[in-house]
Amino acid sequence: MSQQIVNVGIVGAGLMGREMATAIQRWPALIDHPVRPQVTAVCDINPRALDWFDQLGTVTTKVTDYTELLNDDGVDVVYIAVRHDLHETMYIEAINAGKDLFAEKPFGIDLAAAEQIVAAIDAHPGVFVRCSSEMPFFPGAQQALALIGSGALGQVIEVHSSFLHASDLDRNKPINWKRQTEFCGKAGVMNDLGLHALHVPLRLGWAPSTVFATLQDLVQTRPGADGEPVICDTFDNATLTTAVDTLGPRFPLTVETKRIAPGEMNTWELEAIGFDGGVRFSTKYPNTVAAYSSADVPGLGTRQVWQNWDAGSESIWPTVTGAIFETGFSDAILQMWAAFFAERAGALGNRFGCATPAEALHTHRIIRAALDSHSTGRAEPVR
Repeated sequence: MSQQIVNVGIVGAGLMGREMATAIQRWPALIDHPVRPQVTAVCDINPRALDWFDQLGTVTTKVTDYTELLNDDGVDVVYIAVRHDLHETMYIEAINAGKDLFAEKPFGIDLAAAEQIVAAIDAHPGVFVRCSSEMPFFPGAQQALALIGSGALGQVIEVHSSFLHASDLDRNKPINWKRQTEFCGKAGVMNDLGLHALHVPLRLGWAPSTVFATLQDLVQTRPGADGEPVICDTFDNATLTTAVDTLGPRFPLTVETKRIAPGEMNTWELEAIGFDGGVRFSTKYPNTVAAYSSADVPGLGTRQVWQNWDAGSESIWPTVTGAIFETGFSDAILQMWAAFFAERAGALGNRFGCATPAEALHTHRIIRAALDSHSTGRAEPVR
Protein backbone atom coordinates (compact mmCIF):
# COMPACT_ATOMS: atom_id res chain seq x y z
CA MET A 1 0.00 0.00 0.00
CA SER A 2 1.35 3.41 -0.99
CA GLN A 3 1.62 5.83 1.94
CA GLN A 4 1.72 9.62 1.92
CA ILE A 5 4.93 10.83 3.56
CA VAL A 6 4.31 13.63 6.08
CA ASN A 7 7.18 15.51 7.73
CA VAL A 8 6.64 16.40 11.37
CA GLY A 9 8.32 19.12 13.41
CA ILE A 10 8.27 18.99 17.21
CA VAL A 11 8.48 22.15 19.30
CA GLY A 12 9.33 21.26 22.88
CA ALA A 13 11.80 18.42 23.37
CA GLY A 14 10.65 17.47 26.86
CA LEU A 15 8.65 14.53 28.16
CA MET A 16 5.74 14.70 25.72
CA GLY A 17 7.88 15.70 22.75
CA ARG A 18 9.94 12.54 23.21
CA GLU A 19 6.82 10.44 23.82
CA MET A 20 5.20 11.66 20.61
CA ALA A 21 8.37 11.09 18.59
CA THR A 22 8.64 7.57 19.97
CA ALA A 23 5.05 6.82 18.93
CA ILE A 24 5.81 7.90 15.37
CA GLN A 25 8.85 5.60 15.36
CA ARG A 26 6.43 2.73 16.06
CA TRP A 27 4.34 3.52 12.97
CA PRO A 28 4.99 0.14 11.25
CA ALA A 29 2.84 -1.41 14.01
CA LEU A 30 -0.20 0.07 12.21
CA ILE A 31 -1.79 -1.95 9.41
CA ASP A 32 -2.64 -0.26 6.09
CA HIS A 33 -2.53 3.31 7.36
CA PRO A 34 -2.62 5.80 4.44
CA VAL A 35 0.05 8.07 5.92
CA ARG A 36 3.69 7.57 6.93
CA PRO A 37 4.80 10.40 9.23
CA GLN A 38 8.43 11.02 10.09
CA VAL A 39 9.99 13.46 12.55
CA THR A 40 12.36 15.64 10.55
CA ALA A 41 12.70 18.75 12.72
CA VAL A 42 12.82 19.54 16.42
CA CYS A 43 13.08 22.74 18.44
CA ASP A 44 13.83 23.49 22.08
CA ILE A 45 15.38 26.47 23.84
CA ASN A 46 17.80 24.03 25.50
CA PRO A 47 20.23 22.78 22.82
CA ARG A 48 21.18 19.75 24.90
CA ALA A 49 17.58 18.54 24.89
CA LEU A 50 17.80 18.17 21.11
CA ASP A 51 20.50 15.51 21.27
CA TRP A 52 18.00 12.78 22.21
CA PHE A 53 16.39 13.09 18.78
CA ASP A 54 19.61 12.13 16.96
CA GLN A 55 18.78 8.47 17.49
CA LEU A 56 15.63 8.71 15.36
CA GLY A 57 17.62 8.78 12.13
CA THR A 58 15.10 11.04 10.35
CA VAL A 59 15.80 14.40 12.03
CA THR A 60 17.66 16.80 9.75
CA THR A 61 16.84 20.09 11.49
CA LYS A 62 17.53 21.03 15.11
CA VAL A 63 16.91 24.63 16.15
CA THR A 64 16.42 26.71 19.31
CA ASP A 65 14.12 29.30 17.67
CA TYR A 66 10.70 27.86 16.81
CA THR A 67 10.12 30.43 14.07
CA GLU A 68 12.88 28.75 12.06
CA LEU A 69 10.89 25.53 12.19
CA LEU A 70 7.65 27.30 11.24
CA ASN A 71 9.38 28.86 8.24
CA ASP A 72 10.76 25.52 7.08
CA ASP A 73 8.89 24.54 3.90
CA GLY A 74 9.92 20.94 4.47
CA VAL A 75 7.76 20.65 7.61
CA ASP A 76 4.11 19.72 7.03
CA VAL A 77 2.79 19.26 10.57
CA VAL A 78 3.96 20.72 13.88
CA TYR A 79 3.38 19.31 17.34
CA ILE A 80 3.83 21.99 20.00
CA ALA A 81 4.28 21.10 23.67
CA VAL A 82 5.12 24.23 25.65
CA ARG A 83 3.90 26.14 28.71
CA HIS A 84 0.27 27.24 28.68
CA ASP A 85 1.17 30.92 28.57
CA LEU A 86 2.96 30.35 25.24
CA HIS A 87 0.11 28.56 23.48
CA GLU A 88 -1.70 31.57 22.04
CA THR A 89 1.33 33.14 20.36
CA MET A 90 2.95 29.96 19.11
CA TYR A 91 -0.24 28.23 17.93
CA ILE A 92 -1.40 31.31 16.04
CA GLU A 93 2.03 31.77 14.44
CA ALA A 94 1.98 28.12 13.33
CA ILE A 95 -1.50 28.51 11.86
CA ASN A 96 -0.55 31.76 10.12
CA ALA A 97 2.48 29.98 8.67
CA GLY A 98 0.14 27.43 7.08
CA LYS A 99 1.32 24.52 9.23
CA ASP A 100 -1.12 21.83 10.26
CA LEU A 101 -1.05 21.73 14.04
CA PHE A 102 -1.28 19.03 16.67
CA ALA A 103 -1.65 21.17 19.79
CA GLU A 104 -1.40 20.40 23.47
CA LYS A 105 -4.11 21.13 26.00
CA PRO A 106 -5.45 23.38 27.34
CA PHE A 107 -5.28 25.15 23.96
CA GLY A 108 -4.45 28.54 25.46
CA ILE A 109 -3.94 29.73 29.02
CA ASP A 110 -7.58 30.89 29.30
CA LEU A 111 -10.81 31.35 27.37
CA ALA A 112 -9.69 34.59 25.72
CA ALA A 113 -6.53 32.91 24.39
CA ALA A 114 -8.49 29.91 23.12
CA GLU A 115 -10.91 32.22 21.33
CA GLN A 116 -8.02 33.94 19.56
CA ILE A 117 -6.56 30.59 18.48
CA VAL A 118 -9.91 29.43 17.10
CA ALA A 119 -10.32 32.76 15.29
CA ALA A 120 -6.95 32.18 13.60
CA ILE A 121 -8.11 28.70 12.53
CA ASP A 122 -11.32 30.15 11.11
CA ALA A 123 -9.23 32.65 9.14
CA HIS A 124 -7.15 29.80 7.65
CA PRO A 125 -9.68 27.11 6.69
CA GLY A 126 -7.03 25.07 4.89
CA VAL A 127 -5.09 24.41 8.12
CA PHE A 128 -5.91 21.20 10.00
CA VAL A 129 -5.77 21.50 13.81
CA ARG A 130 -6.49 19.02 16.58
CA CYS A 131 -5.61 18.81 20.28
CA SER A 132 -3.93 16.05 22.24
CA SER A 133 -6.15 13.82 24.43
CA GLU A 134 -4.93 10.24 24.35
CA MET A 135 -6.83 8.42 27.11
CA PRO A 136 -10.04 7.76 25.12
CA PHE A 137 -7.93 5.77 22.66
CA PHE A 138 -7.58 2.88 25.11
CA PRO A 139 -9.58 -0.06 23.69
CA GLY A 140 -11.57 -0.32 26.93
CA ALA A 141 -12.57 3.34 26.65
CA GLN A 142 -13.69 2.80 23.07
CA GLN A 143 -15.73 -0.26 24.05
CA ALA A 144 -17.41 1.77 26.79
CA LEU A 145 -18.17 4.48 24.24
CA ALA A 146 -19.62 1.91 21.85
CA LEU A 147 -21.93 0.59 24.56
CA ILE A 148 -23.10 4.11 25.40
CA GLY A 149 -23.59 4.90 21.72
CA SER A 150 -25.70 1.77 21.21
CA GLY A 151 -28.42 3.17 23.45
CA ALA A 152 -28.16 0.18 25.81
CA LEU A 153 -28.06 2.47 28.85
CA GLY A 154 -31.50 3.90 28.17
CA GLN A 155 -32.23 7.25 29.82
CA VAL A 156 -29.02 8.50 31.41
CA ILE A 157 -29.19 8.97 35.19
CA GLU A 158 -25.66 10.11 36.01
CA VAL A 159 -22.12 10.28 34.60
CA HIS A 160 -18.70 10.56 36.25
CA SER A 161 -15.57 11.51 34.31
CA SER A 162 -12.22 11.92 36.04
CA PHE A 163 -8.51 12.38 35.57
CA LEU A 164 -6.66 11.69 38.79
CA HIS A 165 -3.06 11.51 39.88
CA ALA A 166 -0.99 12.13 42.99
CA SER A 167 2.07 13.79 41.50
CA ASP A 168 1.75 16.68 43.98
CA LEU A 169 1.08 14.63 47.10
CA ASP A 170 4.66 15.30 48.22
CA ARG A 171 4.57 18.79 49.76
CA ASN A 172 8.35 19.03 49.30
CA LYS A 173 8.20 18.56 45.55
CA PRO A 174 9.99 21.57 44.00
CA ILE A 175 7.97 24.33 42.37
CA ASN A 176 7.57 24.27 38.59
CA TRP A 177 5.59 26.21 36.03
CA LYS A 178 2.43 24.10 36.33
CA ARG A 179 2.15 25.26 39.94
CA GLN A 180 2.28 28.99 39.14
CA THR A 181 -0.69 30.93 37.80
CA GLU A 182 1.55 33.17 35.69
CA PHE A 183 2.49 30.23 33.49
CA CYS A 184 -0.25 27.64 34.03
CA GLY A 185 -3.24 29.95 34.24
CA LYS A 186 -5.81 30.74 36.94
CA ALA A 187 -7.59 27.46 36.22
CA GLY A 188 -4.63 25.47 37.57
CA VAL A 189 -5.31 21.74 37.42
CA MET A 190 -8.34 22.32 35.19
CA ASN A 191 -6.07 23.74 32.51
CA ASP A 192 -3.72 20.80 32.87
CA LEU A 193 -6.27 17.97 32.98
CA GLY A 194 -9.66 19.44 32.08
CA LEU A 195 -9.75 18.48 28.41
CA HIS A 196 -8.84 14.90 29.34
CA ALA A 197 -11.95 14.65 31.51
CA LEU A 198 -14.30 16.55 29.18
CA HIS A 199 -13.26 15.26 25.75
CA VAL A 200 -15.54 12.21 25.87
CA PRO A 201 -18.59 13.86 27.50
CA LEU A 202 -18.50 16.68 24.95
CA ARG A 203 -18.06 14.21 22.07
CA LEU A 204 -21.16 12.36 23.32
CA GLY A 205 -23.13 15.59 23.35
CA TRP A 206 -23.19 15.84 27.15
CA ALA A 207 -22.55 19.57 27.32
CA PRO A 208 -23.10 21.08 30.80
CA SER A 209 -25.48 23.99 31.13
CA THR A 210 -24.43 24.89 34.69
CA VAL A 211 -21.39 24.21 36.89
CA PHE A 212 -20.92 24.14 40.66
CA ALA A 213 -17.23 23.95 41.47
CA THR A 214 -15.23 22.91 44.51
CA LEU A 215 -11.68 24.10 43.85
CA GLN A 216 -8.85 23.31 46.27
CA ASP A 217 -5.51 25.08 46.68
CA LEU A 218 -4.03 22.52 49.05
CA VAL A 219 -0.33 23.39 48.98
CA GLN A 220 0.40 27.13 49.17
CA THR A 221 4.19 27.01 48.88
CA ARG A 222 6.79 24.69 47.41
CA PRO A 223 10.60 24.73 47.54
CA GLY A 224 12.32 26.91 44.96
CA ALA A 225 15.69 26.24 43.32
CA ASP A 226 17.47 27.44 46.46
CA GLY A 227 15.22 25.46 48.77
CA GLU A 228 13.36 28.53 50.00
CA PRO A 229 9.53 28.52 49.84
CA VAL A 230 7.95 29.88 46.66
CA ILE A 231 4.26 30.75 46.32
CA CYS A 232 2.34 27.88 44.73
CA ASP A 233 -0.86 29.65 43.70
CA THR A 234 -2.71 27.21 41.42
CA PHE A 235 -5.65 24.97 42.23
CA ASP A 236 -4.47 21.42 42.92
CA ASN A 237 -7.87 19.70 42.76
CA ALA A 238 -11.17 20.52 41.09
CA THR A 239 -14.52 18.78 41.44
CA LEU A 240 -17.21 20.09 39.11
CA THR A 241 -20.84 19.11 39.60
CA THR A 242 -22.52 20.00 36.35
CA ALA A 243 -26.03 19.71 34.97
CA VAL A 244 -26.54 18.30 31.48
CA ASP A 245 -29.85 18.71 29.66
CA THR A 246 -28.81 18.90 26.02
CA LEU A 247 -30.10 15.45 24.96
CA GLY A 248 -33.14 14.91 27.16
CA PRO A 249 -33.98 14.89 30.87
CA ARG A 250 -31.39 16.61 33.05
CA PHE A 251 -28.71 14.51 34.73
CA PRO A 252 -25.57 15.27 36.77
CA LEU A 253 -22.15 15.00 35.17
CA THR A 254 -19.40 15.03 37.79
CA VAL A 255 -15.98 16.01 36.46
CA GLU A 256 -12.90 15.55 38.63
CA THR A 257 -9.38 16.76 37.85
CA LYS A 258 -6.88 16.22 40.64
CA ARG A 259 -3.13 16.44 41.15
CA ILE A 260 -3.50 15.34 44.76
CA ALA A 261 -5.54 12.14 44.65
CA PRO A 262 -3.97 9.74 47.17
CA GLY A 263 -3.72 6.22 45.79
CA GLU A 264 -3.66 7.30 42.15
CA MET A 265 -0.78 7.54 39.72
CA ASN A 266 -2.30 8.61 36.39
CA THR A 267 -5.89 7.42 36.19
CA TRP A 268 -8.56 8.31 33.63
CA GLU A 269 -12.04 7.07 34.49
CA LEU A 270 -15.49 7.12 32.91
CA GLU A 271 -18.72 5.80 34.42
CA ALA A 272 -22.18 6.24 32.91
CA ILE A 273 -25.34 4.87 34.49
CA GLY A 274 -28.79 4.69 32.90
CA PHE A 275 -32.16 3.09 33.61
CA ASP A 276 -31.38 0.06 31.44
CA GLY A 277 -27.62 -0.32 31.80
CA GLY A 278 -24.31 1.15 32.78
CA VAL A 279 -20.62 1.01 31.98
CA ARG A 280 -17.31 1.72 33.75
CA PHE A 281 -13.76 1.94 32.49
CA SER A 282 -10.59 3.04 34.26
CA THR A 283 -7.03 3.09 33.01
CA LYS A 284 -6.10 1.77 36.46
CA TYR A 285 -7.47 -1.55 35.15
CA PRO A 286 -6.78 -1.08 31.43
CA ASN A 287 -7.83 -4.55 30.33
CA THR A 288 -11.21 -4.53 32.07
CA VAL A 289 -14.57 -3.05 31.08
CA ALA A 290 -17.48 -3.37 33.50
CA ALA A 291 -21.09 -3.27 32.34
CA TYR A 292 -24.35 -3.25 34.25
CA SER A 293 -27.66 -4.71 33.14
CA SER A 294 -30.69 -6.54 34.45
CA ALA A 295 -30.53 -10.29 33.93
CA ASP A 296 -32.61 -13.36 34.70
CA VAL A 297 -30.81 -15.44 37.33
CA PRO A 298 -32.05 -19.03 37.64
CA GLY A 299 -34.02 -19.45 40.84
CA LEU A 300 -33.72 -15.76 41.75
CA GLY A 301 -35.62 -13.97 39.03
CA THR A 302 -34.47 -10.65 37.57
CA ARG A 303 -31.37 -9.22 39.23
CA GLN A 304 -29.12 -6.22 38.75
CA VAL A 305 -25.82 -7.58 37.47
CA TRP A 306 -22.37 -6.06 36.97
CA GLN A 307 -20.12 -8.13 34.74
CA ASN A 308 -16.59 -7.65 33.42
CA TRP A 309 -14.90 -8.49 30.14
CA ASP A 310 -11.31 -8.18 28.93
CA ALA A 311 -10.77 -5.29 26.55
CA GLY A 312 -7.75 -6.78 24.77
CA SER A 313 -5.94 -4.85 22.06
CA GLU A 314 -8.73 -4.03 19.61
CA SER A 315 -7.56 -0.58 18.56
CA ILE A 316 -9.09 2.33 16.66
CA TRP A 317 -6.65 1.61 13.85
CA PRO A 318 -5.70 -2.07 13.42
CA THR A 319 -2.20 -3.08 14.45
CA VAL A 320 0.07 -6.08 14.20
CA THR A 321 -0.49 -6.66 17.94
CA GLY A 322 -2.77 -9.60 18.61
CA ALA A 323 -6.21 -8.80 20.04
CA ILE A 324 -5.56 -10.98 23.10
CA PHE A 325 -2.80 -8.68 24.37
CA GLU A 326 -3.14 -5.61 26.58
CA THR A 327 -2.84 -1.93 25.71
CA GLY A 328 -0.83 0.77 27.53
CA PHE A 329 -0.24 4.51 27.44
CA SER A 330 2.24 4.41 24.54
CA ASP A 331 -0.24 2.41 22.47
CA ALA A 332 -2.95 4.99 23.15
CA ILE A 333 -0.64 7.76 21.92
CA LEU A 334 0.11 5.80 18.74
CA GLN A 335 -3.63 5.41 18.16
CA MET A 336 -4.20 9.12 18.76
CA TRP A 337 -1.57 9.98 16.15
CA ALA A 338 -3.10 7.41 13.78
CA ALA A 339 -6.46 9.15 14.15
CA PHE A 340 -4.90 12.58 13.64
CA PHE A 341 -3.16 11.67 10.38
CA ALA A 342 -6.08 9.60 9.10
CA GLU A 343 -8.52 12.46 9.65
CA ARG A 344 -6.07 14.90 8.10
CA ALA A 345 -5.96 12.63 5.04
CA GLY A 346 -9.75 12.27 4.94
CA ALA A 347 -9.52 8.58 5.83
CA LEU A 348 -10.78 8.45 9.42
CA GLY A 349 -14.24 7.23 8.47
CA ASN A 350 -16.46 6.61 11.49
CA ARG A 351 -13.53 6.05 13.84
CA PHE A 352 -13.11 8.13 16.99
CA GLY A 353 -11.14 11.32 16.30
CA CYS A 354 -8.83 13.59 18.26
CA ALA A 355 -10.13 16.47 20.36
CA THR A 356 -11.25 19.33 18.13
CA PRO A 357 -10.62 23.05 18.57
CA ALA A 358 -14.35 23.44 19.28
CA GLU A 359 -14.14 20.88 22.10
CA ALA A 360 -11.06 22.59 23.56
CA LEU A 361 -12.85 25.94 23.40
CA HIS A 362 -15.96 24.47 25.02
CA THR A 363 -13.77 23.07 27.81
CA HIS A 364 -12.50 26.59 28.47
CA ARG A 365 -16.09 27.85 28.72
CA ILE A 366 -16.85 25.17 31.31
CA ILE A 367 -13.66 26.08 33.20
CA ARG A 368 -14.66 29.76 33.21
CA ALA A 369 -18.02 28.80 34.72
CA ALA A 370 -16.15 26.77 37.35
CA LEU A 371 -13.98 29.79 38.26
CA ASP A 372 -17.12 31.95 38.45
CA SER A 373 -18.73 29.35 40.71
CA HIS A 374 -15.69 29.34 42.98
CA SER A 375 -16.02 33.11 43.36
CA THR A 376 -19.78 33.20 43.95
CA GLY A 377 -20.34 29.92 45.78
CA ARG A 378 -23.23 29.17 43.42
CA ALA A 379 -23.85 27.10 40.32
CA GLU A 380 -22.97 29.26 37.32
CA PRO A 381 -24.09 29.01 33.68
CA VAL A 382 -21.77 27.86 30.90
CA ARG A 383 -21.80 30.58 28.29
